[in-house]
Amino acid sequence: MERGWQGNLANGQVFDRWATLVGAEVAEHAKPVALKDGELTVQADSTAWATQLRLLQRQLLAGIAASVGRDVVTRLKVQGPSAPSWRYGPRHVPGRGPRDTYG
Repeated sequence: MERGWQGNLANGQVFDRWATLVGAEVAEHAKPVALKDGELTVQADSTAWATQLRLLQRQLLAGIAASVGRDVVTRLKVQGPSAPSWRYGPRHVPGRGPRDTYG
């Protein structure tokens, strides 16, 4: 396409067809978060699934390349679940927070 939309359409297909591209079981435990410069960031719902995704990385990249195109996703970055924040309220004092009383 002459307006440069081809890349954006391919990127959108990765997010739209995620369950089809990686399978229902993987899609149930991981979701795509960002796609920039060929690097797809995926967030897993547990550390165990993050490890599993890292082990399956080659197969996932091959499946995505076969369906969407070889140059759309070239690298996979897997993140574990986000950790809870210890910051409560509008004010914050620097330091270790509630854990600094143990030693």
